[in-house]
Amino acid sequence: MAPRKVVITMNNRPPSDITLDVIKEAGIEVEYISCDTEEQVIAAASDADVLLVGTVPDTTRKVLEALPNLKMVGRSGVGVDSVDLEAATELGIAVTNTPGINTSEVADHAMALLLSLTKQVPELREATKEGHWSDRPADVNALRGKLRRIAGNTVGIYGLGNIGRAFASRARGFGPSRIIAHDPYVPQTTADLYGVHLVDFETLLAESDFITVHSPATAETNHAFNIESFRKMKPTAIFINCARGPLVDEAGLQEALETGVIYAAGIDVTEIEPLGAESPLLKIPNLTITPHFAGASDVTSAEGAKRWGENAVNVLTGQPVHGLGNPDVVKVIAVKRSQGDSRWDGIPDPVTNRGF
Repeated sequence: MAPRKVVITMNNRPPSDITLDVIKEAGIEVEYISCDTEEQVIAAASDADVLLVGTVPDTTRKVLEALPNLKMVGRSGVGVDSVDLEAATELGIAVTNTPGINTSEVADHAMALLLSLTKQVPELREATKEGHWSDRPADVNALRGKLRRIAGNTVGIYGLGNIGRAFASRARGFGPSRIIAHDPYVPQTTADLYGVHLVDFETLLAESDFITVHSPATAETNHAFNIESFRKMKPTAIFINCARGPLVDEAGLQEALETGVIYAAGIDVTEIEPLGAESPLLKIPNLTITPHFAGASDVTSAEGAKRWGENAVNVLTGQPVHGLGNPDVVKVIAVKRSQGDSRWDGIPDPVTNRGF
């Protein structure tokens, strides 16, 4: 069997030694080349069997069509939105991720942002550390009127997948009057298990005191939250997004916050990452921004790195992967094999062996 090669092209940070060791211990060559553009990815992965990527740059149809040996694109984390799934499936390329590793972390972070905004934690911390508690008590006391409670209010969730459900479980402990959610792909019987009542999108906007977003980025959800959406929310509403930046029209969010359409927001993701130092979002006082760290922790970093590497090894050895973003590819691979396609030559059949 010809030697196999894994190429890692994520550009925001080098891969963990855990990932590299998993691949090397399986006797597979691995190379890391930081890439910022399609052309750089194509050049780096010209002979790759597996491409391991982060959220940027996007793995486009152009990239996929230019890599004749490619069998799998492995995304770090739980998303696959940066990979052209339609093109990958057509070409017989599996797209994997590592779902479930950061459910707790993202739900915790969303709750932390909500608590930070309702309890004015950054403002109180800054005022206290600057000595205002003793020297300028009026400034500190002015913050007292901004403190809010979650109890007795309506918590809204956009997207009731694993993370949305984990957030609902956390929110219940704070005593909201109701937890409502919008997710057309989840039945009410499932929502009942988490004390959640499913509603349409318009009702979610109109009745929620706090809205947190936990939905994948798709054509359907792109800019779901725009200025028109924010105008349908309560002026006292707090908006949280720890999902994906493209779900929110940032110009609309900026307008909503600066004109008092909504009260405040906390986001961990932006449309373009990293967020530029000159972004107008950074100048909005009632917007809290964190740098796409919601899913991070000591646990997820290690486990995610391990599973990311395991996906690369497993797909080349006929073992099950941790998450498959394009399950229809299994049938496509079978058809291509029958037609003499050589992309998967020498690789255990994922259809007749253990499958994905």
